[in-house]
Amino acid sequence: MKTLGNYTILYDAECPMCDIYTKAFVKTGLLDSAGRTPYQELAQDACPLVNRQRAADEIALVNHETGEVTYGISSLFKVLGAAMPVFKSLFAFKPFVWVMSKVYAFISYNRRVIIPAAKDDFMYQPTFKLRYRIAYLLLTWLVTAAILTQYAPLLQGMVPVGSAYREYVICGGQILFQGVIISLLFGQKRWEYLGNMMTISFAGSVLLLPVVLLSGLIGAHPLFYTCYFMMVAGLMFLEHIRRSKLMGIGWRLTISWAIYRALVLVIILFT
Repeated sequence: MKTLGNYTILYDAECPMCDIYTKAFVKTGLLDSAGRTPYQELAQDACPLVNRQRAADEIALVNHETGEVTYGISSLFKVLGAAMPVFKSLFAFKPFVWVMSKVYAFISYNRRVIIPAAKDDFMYQPTFKLRYRIAYLLLTWLVTAAILTQYAPLLQGMVPVGSAYREYVICGGQILFQGVIISLLFGQKRWEYLGNMMTISFAGSVLLLPVVLLSGLIGAHPLFYTCYFMMVAGLMFLEHIRRSKLMGIGWRLTISWAIYRALVLVIILFT
C-alpha cells in the first residue's frame, strides 16, 4: 500500500470515533506519522484555505504542496485511493460518490450521539442538521424493533409474544414519550437526547442479535433468554445514566425511561 505523503487529515479530537479511524490510517501506513492532527489544534494562521466550520462538519484533508483542501467522503477516498489504486475508478464514479457522501453525512452529523464526546468546549462544533437526526431516529427505531420482534418468541412462556407490530409500537412510543419529557425539561437538548437514547436502544438490540441468530443451536429454556434480556436492559440503564451525565440533564430522564419500560411490561403481562 502506498502512503499518502505531504497531506494532513484534520480530525475532531472531541470525537472518539474520528480519533480511532484516523489513528488507524497512520498505523496502517495510509498516512505518514505526521499525517493527522486535530482541527482544534490548528493554528489560526495555518492552512488559510481551510474552512474551519466545514472541517468540524466533514473531515478535511490538506495538501501541503498545493494548499488544496478536500472534505468529507472526498478526503477518505483520496487516502484510500492512494493506498489501493484499483478502487480509484470506483471512487470517481459519480453515483457511487453521491451515495457514499450521503452515508458519510449521515454518520458525521450523528457522530456525537453515536459516541458522545467527553467535552465539547471548542468554538467550532459540528452543525446540527435535523433531517439527518430524524433519519437516524427512524433507522435505529426500525432496526431495533425488527431485532426485538425476532427475540420476543424466545421469551414465550415467560412473556406473551404479542402481535408482529408490538415492538415497533413500543420503540416508537418510547421516542414520543421521552420526546415529550425532554421537551418539557430541557427543550434545547431534545434532539441530542433522543439521538443518544436511540443509540442505547440500538446497541441493546445488537447485543441481543447473536442470541437470536444462535437460538436454534442453543435451544435454551425461555428463562435463559429472559435473564439475558434483563442483563442487556441493565447495561442499557447504566449507559443511559452515563450519557445523561455527559449531557447534564440529571436523573429525571433516566427515571422516566425506566417508568416507560415498567409500564410497557405491566401492560404486556396483564393484557
